[in-house]
Amino acid sequence: MTGAHGTHTATRCIACGADGVRIFFEMRNVPTHCNLLFSERAEALAVARGDLVLAFCPACGHVFNTAFDPSRMHYTQQYENSLHFSPRFQQFVEAQAAGLIARYDLHGKTIVDVGCGKGDFLKLICEMGGNHGVGFDPSYVFDGAEPPHVRFVQDFYSEKHTDVPADLVCCRQVLEHIEDPARFVAMVKRAAGARQANHDQGGVRIFFEVPNVLYTLRDLGIWDLIYEHVSYFSPASLRRLFEGQGMRVLDVAEVYGGQFLTLDAALDGAPGDAPAPLDSALPALVETFAASYAQKLAGWRAWLAGLRAAGGKAVAWGAGSKGVTFLNVLGAGDEVSAIVDINPRKQGMLVAGTGQRIVPPDALPELRPDAVLIMNPLYVSEIQSTVHGLGLKPDFHVV
Repeated sequence: MTGAHGTHTATRCIACGADGVRIFFEMRNVPTHCNLLFSERAEALAVARGDLVLAFCPACGHVFNTAFDPSRMHYTQQYENSLHFSPRFQQFVEAQAAGLIARYDLHGKTIVDVGCGKGDFLKLICEMGGNHGVGFDPSYVFDGAEPPHVRFVQDFYSEKHTDVPADLVCCRQVLEHIEDPARFVAMVKRAAGARQANHDQGGVRIFFEVPNVLYTLRDLGIWDLIYEHVSYFSPASLRRLFEGQGMRVLDVAEVYGGQFLTLDAALDGAPGDAPAPLDSALPALVETFAASYAQKLAGWRAWLAGLRAAGGKAVAWGAGSKGVTFLNVLGAGDEVSAIVDINPRKQGMLVAGTGQRIVPPDALPELRPDAVLIMNPLYVSEIQSTVHGLGLKPDFHVV
């Protein structure tokens, strides 16, 4: 399932173009889409699969999947990855929206959201600041309830949409899915810059959010490794990517318990600026990751075997990428009888690859699990409170 390959050269870095990247980790035969929902078990088990072969670029600190094949990616209206039903996550995005509004005086302005998903964040920042919004996403589902100040385009954002003005272009949890991130960032700059000359408030501002590879490697958030993510950004590689495309990076920050990175940028970057220093801990984390991953995997396999031998039963909590990866990598079967998720759009559907049913929290009294496996440590108190409120007292384990 995994392996380390020393200093084997794979290919050029997809972020900075440097030679000499090193493959350091492999994960084979994982679902190509973690967030597709299935109504039939046979379809869930027959999900398309692919490999992760991760390489590290010593030049810029970027990590990426050399085995990624974009032709396998098909984002349809059955793709569902919204986290906005969690009070903990909603608190985070509300603070994020409020911060952007305050930093850039976003009142009565126009927000463009690239890869807006179901439009939750765009609707929020427009409502909070009295802004107008345009969201781009081919998987967006029109439900007839769009607010009048927000419109959605079922298409990818590109230069053909330069007629859409913007004071802020935001792009959250999208860049890691893009095969050629440098080309994508350059396109965003061109599209946003088409209106820059006529902008009277200091220029268009750019805001990106991506998963943080330091969390994956340093804190062993190993269930964040999914086929859908071709890129795994460090603070330095993210900054260098935007600076390399001529943007001026205003800030890069670790947020949400270090799980995400955010980047603020302006379009008026100066060529020739000194590149950001590499994250000093990253090379050592890369060197030890395969062994640390294997050790963590062995521990969970032993735990599941013990549960099975004792006739116990667990449920997982969180039917997103982390939960799907956990179940698939470990080959979890009947000992994990279901996976809980508070997103009603997921409930009743089946998990890709292993076929566990996604259930609401109020299904737990009937299931009566001995253990609840929590996929994200940030939700521990939220989950425990819900489970105890149902009159249940299982063991809780953060995976």
